[in-house]
Amino acid sequence: MSPQKEQPYIGRFAPSPSGPLHFGSLVAALGSYLDARCNNGQWLMRMEDIDPPREKPGAADDILRTLEAFGFEWDGEVLYQSSRQAVYLETIYRLMADDHAYDCGCSRREVAEAELEGIEGTRYPGTCRTGAQADRENLAVRLHTDHPTPIAFKDRICGHVRQVVEDDIGDFIIRRSDGLFAYQLAAVVDDAYQGINQVVRGADLLISTPRQILLQHFLDLPTPTYAHLPLVPDEEGRKLSKQFAALPVSRERPLPALLEAYKFLGQPAFSQSPGSLQEFWEQATACWNSDRVPCNSRHTPLSEQG
Repeated sequence: MSPQKEQPYIGRFAPSPSGPLHFGSLVAALGSYLDARCNNGQWLMRMEDIDPPREKPGAADDILRTLEAFGFEWDGEVLYQSSRQAVYLETIYRLMADDHAYDCGCSRREVAEAELEGIEGTRYPGTCRTGAQADRENLAVRLHTDHPTPIAFKDRICGHVRQVVEDDIGDFIIRRSDGLFAYQLAAVVDDAYQGINQVVRGADLLISTPRQILLQHFLDLPTPTYAHLPLVPDEEGRKLSKQFAALPVSRERPLPALLEAYKFLGQPAFSQSPGSLQEFWEQATACWNSDRVPCNSRHTPLSEQG
């Protein structure tokens, strides 16, 4: 299924600099890039460097150099989220002023002791909605999720998705107690800032999409079209990630890795095997068909999926 054509396609790739580019990230980059290019769209680069404790020195530059070695070409300048802190803070103030967010002094242990199990572990029970513990130091900020209408959207790959955020997640954190801004908030703010209208990313983030759409509603921001790519498992069936020491892809041999990633995304075989990066990109862009991409939503147990 191709994206709608009413407006020019603007997509993006937004890695976090927590380590070198591995094969799972290459799959996400390739899927988003081919989808943008075959639709004559822009492909923007955003570095999600908002969690310094998890970041590795030099990783951001290493990821960019690896992408260049593989033949990726992004449009415009790289946007670093670390330069956007003032905008995120302003957004937090706006949400709080509109009574969409509130201070929270609950510790993780206190939330766990509520014993209300949700999709990602423990569902927050709303303890601080009335300010009961907001006099503590080092407060987090949570978003009110008492939204009367379920969040529903159609993912281009995984089909119809529906979730009642309050029931399945609860009021979620948009700024941590250590002052760092949450991924959900930063992604929403920067997708709107960059004019992103097509989000193509890994299926592990499908579970985040209803929360991001709820934030978009509260902030009067447009909702992009979403497409969630299958995840690459490791030998134990877990999502391939830097957390579990996934090996980086080699800059010296980009073509075999690109061919493997292309095949993993369910794309048709080439009539003639490409002998160079240029030939790969020409053929891959011409052959790309998002309808062939398999859905892998086993990491995303939402209320309803099609």
